[in-house]
Amino acid sequence: MVLYYNIMKSDKIIDKKEVKHISRLARLDLKDEEIDYFARQLDAIIHYIGQLKKVDTSKVEPTSHPLPISNVFREDIVRPSLKREAVMNGAPDKEEQLFKVPRIITEEF
Repeated sequence: MVLYYNIMKSDKIIDKKEVKHISRLARLDLKDEEIDYFARQLDAIIHYIGQLKKVDTSKVEPTSHPLPISNVFREDIVRPSLKREAVMNGAPDKEEQLFKVPRIITEEF
């Protein structure tokens, strides 16, 4: 695993450049002090994960949840829903029988 390799090879795993890259992908406009703050926090988290990887868990049974849980299912009952015309009449913008929404992705990757 690359992450584990990086932990063993370097003291600094997450730097400002990586935080800037991640914030750009998430479309977050971070200030320089926020980038510093998150770089320190993320670096500490990754180092902690490295410490956890050293723990011997070979005798620990894999679990998906720390406590026993069970799902409560209900019958799927078909019921009448709103008429399409009524729903479309409440739409702020529509085109034919579809909701029209503003474009949110403005750049190509």
